[in-house]
Amino acid sequence: VIMQELIWRNQSSVSEFILLGFSKEPQSRLILFTFFFLLYLSTLLGNGLIITLIYLDSRLHTPMYFFLSVLSLLDMSYVTTTVPQMLANLVHPKKTISYTGCVAQMFIFLVLGIAECILYAIMAYDRYVAICHPLHYTLIMNRLTCAVMAAICWAIGLLGALVYTVFTMHLPYCGPNEINHFFCEVPAVLKLACADTSLNDQVDFFLGFILLLVPLSLILASYTRIFAAILRIRSTQGKLKSFSTCASHITVVIMFYGPAMVMYMRPGSKSSPEHDKKLALFYNVVSAFLNPIIYSLRNKDVKGAFLKIIIKKDIPQ
Repeated sequence: VIMQELIWRNQSSVSEFILLGFSKEPQSRLILFTFFFLLYLSTLLGNGLIITLIYLDSRLHTPMYFFLSVLSLLDMSYVTTTVPQMLANLVHPKKTISYTGCVAQMFIFLVLGIAECILYAIMAYDRYVAICHPLHYTLIMNRLTCAVMAAICWAIGLLGALVYTVFTMHLPYCGPNEINHFFCEVPAVLKLACADTSLNDQVDFFLGFILLLVPLSLILASYTRIFAAILRIRSTQGKLKSFSTCASHITVVIMFYGPAMVMYMRPGSKSSPEHDKKLALFYNVVSAFLNPIIYSLRNKDVKGAFLKIIIKKDIPQ
């Protein structure tokens, strides 16, 4: 019976998918292509600049900037998994992706997305230690600890992505093969399965709880302690500066986690393809574009490093 089922699956499964993307109108497609191409280039340049500055300036060789460089690397990889495919589909009439290509895109996207979820929690913990335990900061956040934390990000990403991908792609796909999305994302692909997906909904909710809600809870706990410490600062200017930094970080976190939780923690039957595409843009494209601006380019140390490299001399801090 098992052999018969496997043969049936092999015979009935589709060999490629069609990514419907955004607009069918040629004029709209051209506008969208230009917009997303410029956004993609800006994201690569912004994040690439952050990595370069952190690498070149020894004053930025600290745990905070190490994690920022990892975030920038993740963001560059994250958008490259989806945006080039979307851009190609906006100008090319054939919007197909092979079954294997779809599996690979889904897996890589999930590895990077989950790793970013965990990294945000680690970055919040790093800020908590720096503000609430400044005297022990270098002892707690030593090089080995930072390396282990970065490795944990990737390990959880790989494991989580493997579970998501296996549970999604083990289902039979016998047609139709049109994915109403701009890339092979789990909820969009599951809509095409020729089988009951209720178990997938349960697995997705459970994984979402572990990989999204747990890190988010840790972030909120860290920032609650940070805010309490900031309120004890006597200088009004110092308070405002600290609040401004924390508020901008929390904005990025909410913009990433909010849409991701809606997408991955609700039953597939309650999703709307058009709504899902917009949500995916937020935690995939928009957050990767804004991260360098919010986390780094407003930062005095990063600006100093940039000016130092541009005019080839030290800038007083």
